[in-house]
Amino acid sequence: MAGRTGHCASMTDEAENTERTTGRHVGLFATCLVDLMRPSVGFAAARLLERAGYRVSVPESQTCCGQPAYNAGDQKDARAIAAHTIAAFEPFDYVIAPSGSCAAMIRVHYPRLFEDEPEYLKRSQALAEKTYELTSFLSDIAKTTEITAKYPAKATYHDACSGLREMAVRAQPRALLAGVSGLRLVEAEDGESCCGFGGLFSVKYPDISASMVDDKVDALLATGADVVLGGDLGCLINIAGRLKRRGASMDVRHVAEVLAGMTDDVPPIAGSKEKP
Repeated sequence: MAGRTGHCASMTDEAENTERTTGRHVGLFATCLVDLMRPSVGFAAARLLERAGYRVSVPESQTCCGQPAYNAGDQKDARAIAAHTIAAFEPFDYVIAPSGSCAAMIRVHYPRLFEDEPEYLKRSQALAEKTYELTSFLSDIAKTTEITAKYPAKATYHDACSGLREMAVRAQPRALLAGVSGLRLVEAEDGESCCGFGGLFSVKYPDISASMVDDKVDALLATGADVVLGGDLGCLINIAGRLKRRGASMDVRHVAEVLAGMTDDVPPIAGSKEKP
């Protein structure tokens, strides 16, 4: 999802000033996984934000949020990446990510990275205050109430750890999904448990990770749902891969694609059962 989305052309200086005055200019933090593996999630996010009345730009200079380096203890590189991200997104009224994990890195952990650097601490705090996970922003800030999408399916929802525990994202996606025509949402037992992905965790502790995702898949399948939805692509790819290895026929989708009405345009995430 390089550059800008289809409706995100550069604005004139006058238009930019107007957008900033009215607080309607959003910088979309696309995330690495979306950019490289599922660009449709980024386009869905942009579509939803535009429908909510916001102008959406995708800074060409954006890179990773720095979470892998941060989790690995590489503070030097994490700070360098964070400083780059701060510069790229400072001009916008809001920073929105279709990922609770990346949003939490910016909102929660950037200020911690710069506790001993007063200038960047102030800038990181300012960026943190205007950074939101997508469904949280749509529900809590944009006050989105009208969803025109149709998706006749029985679905269950996976709450990703960072979004749930660091960004307090739980009720928001469910409230938005309640407006999708034909969708029936059922909750899985122990639905707030980790799927075992955890970025570097799944690489460092593959056996533990595999056991955790097996438990998660068992709970999801027990709901009898046709599809599992979620707001973090890393978790969804992990779950989709395990479903495929177990021969289970359950689709996996990012919540943004459903809310944006894009389910007829793109197949389920690779690794789950794909429609012909």
